[in-house]
Amino acid sequence: MSINHAPPGSSGPDMSPISEDGSSDRAASGPGHAAHAAPELEPIVPASTRRARVPRWLRRTSGPLLLLALWQLLSSTGVLTPDVLASPGTIARVGRDLVTDGSLPGAMGVSLQRVAVGLLFGTLVGTGLALVSGLFRIGEDLVDASVQMLRTVPFVGLIPLFIIWFGIGETPKVAIITLGVSFPLYLNVYAGIRGVDSQLIEAGESLGLSRWGLVRHVILPGALPGAMTGLRYSLGIAWLALVFAEQINADAGIGFLMVQARDFLRTDVIVVCLIVYAFLGLLADFVVRTLERPLLQWRPTFTGR
Repeated sequence: MSINHAPPGSSGPDMSPISEDGSSDRAASGPGHAAHAAPELEPIVPASTRRARVPRWLRRTSGPLLLLALWQLLSSTGVLTPDVLASPGTIARVGRDLVTDGSLPGAMGVSLQRVAVGLLFGTLVGTGLALVSGLFRIGEDLVDASVQMLRTVPFVGLIPLFIIWFGIGETPKVAIITLGVSFPLYLNVYAGIRGVDSQLIEAGESLGLSRWGLVRHVILPGALPGAMTGLRYSLGIAWLALVFAEQINADAGIGFLMVQARDFLRTDVIVVCLIVYAFLGLLADFVVRTLERPLLQWRPTFTGR
């Protein structure tokens, strides 16, 4: 039985109760009340899913392609002369010639070897000093002040000293890269260690973890995001240091090609070498970002929308 609470003669809505099947009792009482049936519900679709999605690789490559098209346009119209900057077509042809005669692959191999050795030594030095300074207060007192003082000295300014100490062979080149790599790793690993939540340390101690257990299971995993960030910075500085290092009486490497091209005013060869530097740096950064996925899968983060 339903009760109409509307006044007599009123055209207001009927406040009849709704049965379990979603229809009112009055609608079920006769065909004349079929218009009072409950409307159908439609799912709400977020606006972000209704937009036409552009592939991410296309969005990431659109910027460099537009820049390349503008470069070609300026070269074709004569705004950029070959003496100032060669056109993309000329640079592509020169790069193909350097690859064909083997000079560019050989130079890349030598430069990669220098960066790899310098990065290895820099990682060992920077990470080792950060562990000593971050885990022990006495280590911080002995190490941190000296490192903070040395990192303010431009490593390029130490090239004359390195030449006097180590000569003009491979040692000063590797030493410059090592010095440039060490400081970003030290700062980020140290900050990662000191940034571990103290409540996690207390929880580990309450679970009976030893000092080594805390370092292994709590502190080092907590400092790993900072270490990966420091590694990405260090890779960028390694390629920057390589450019300066290969100016020291180098007889091979990408920097050697650039020095020769500078002497003969070959802007096309210089740009090819710069593109190679950029490509190798981008490839190294991609490798580190790929390593971050399995190493930091325990830490969900915001990836943008």
